[in-house]
Amino acid sequence: MTTVTEPHRLWRNTRYLTWLVSDTSKGLAASLFGFAIPLLALIVTNDPAQAGIIGGAGMVARLLMTLAGGVLADRHRRIALMLLGSLIGIVLAGGFTLLALGDAMTFGSLLVIDVLLAARSGLFDVAGESALKEIVPDDAMGRAQAANQGRDAALQLAGGPLGGLLLGVGGWLVGAVMTLCHAIAALTAWMLGRQARRAGVVDAGADDDLAPAPTTKPNAWAELREGFGWLLSRPDLGGVLLITTVINLGFNATITTVIYALQQDGYSELLIGTLSASIGAVMLVGAVCAPLLVPRIKTGILTIAGLSVVSVGAIVLSMVTGPWAIAVVLGASVLLVPALNAGMMGYFMVATPSHLLGRANSAAGVLGMGAMPLAPLIAGFGLAWIGREGTILICAALCLVAVLLALGNRALRALPVEARWAAHAKQYETA
Repeated sequence: MTTVTEPHRLWRNTRYLTWLVSDTSKGLAASLFGFAIPLLALIVTNDPAQAGIIGGAGMVARLLMTLAGGVLADRHRRIALMLLGSLIGIVLAGGFTLLALGDAMTFGSLLVIDVLLAARSGLFDVAGESALKEIVPDDAMGRAQAANQGRDAALQLAGGPLGGLLLGVGGWLVGAVMTLCHAIAALTAWMLGRQARRAGVVDAGADDDLAPAPTTKPNAWAELREGFGWLLSRPDLGGVLLITTVINLGFNATITTVIYALQQDGYSELLIGTLSASIGAVMLVGAVCAPLLVPRIKTGILTIAGLSVVSVGAIVLSMVTGPWAIAVVLGASVLLVPALNAGMMGYFMVATPSHLLGRANSAAGVLGMGAMPLAPLIAGFGLAWIGREGTILICAALCLVAVLLALGNRALRALPVEARWAAHAKQYETA
């Protein structure tokens, strides 16, 4: 007699829902700050190049601290790190609020607070991402990642207009709401730890039973090399990282150029926030469709299709200047991004052993996002030197390079549908 296993239902998984609330609260804080900082920098300095320096410095800080965050996530209890990161977020967001209330926003103060908040994200966000593997089974990971994409789209949908409204009152109100978000994230992370203890579940990290027992004193550099080495040895994962780097740089520099140009043309923060919301609205539609696409269409095909649509959108953006035309083009560009992300991130989580997940996550983040600090610099200096159209065309060329790399990557093209991820990943495992 054949036993039929009922699919795992995410919305009955209390631990997943608690994790989602914690991660969403933290994500809203990051969304508000990510929206406010470029505009505050432009308001304070009236110089796109200086605004680009602030944005670039924050990205560098996040990338560097992500390396340490990966080691921490594999050495220590991941849920405990989520709690600690949220508590530090409360302190930093509160400090930002006081700076704004004291009218102390300068190039220097914005640079420092952006670097500190970005460093906090790099150090602790890896633990939250890695904790998901112990909460959701492999056969539901694609759907969990699709749900996360929907959450991210909703944050972008709400974050832009909300950030514009709050910033219209004052930067201090952005900081106050960020502080509240980190407080909610801390409370729910604490609840998640209690749920794990009541269920007798070991908080993964240093206590992971599948991790090899340490035979020597911990060495952070050796552990990092192990994470990078494992990731780069996998043709199904390592080969995709260059493509990710190029497309992230090209499209994010495109969006940053558009935002800087609109602000310099005198458009309000609320209108720019509404423009950001249009991207979120389309991504929310894409996220709703993602659970239907990921189980049915090969992940490799979804990825190439999504990259191609993004590239076409970047080219068209160089030709339109009106806010609503920009909104339509940006929205169309990101329609397949949630399905692309759900497939690639879901496969990555299934393929990576738990005891390596923190370091593999940080390695993927650093390699995939390593060029991201250049995005605000390209936008800021590009606008100052060659103008809007020329800057966006350079960004579009980067996006097209990513598509060509994807088409030529056999391992990427071979990535299967969700149900075959675990079996596909096993063929790359070494004895």
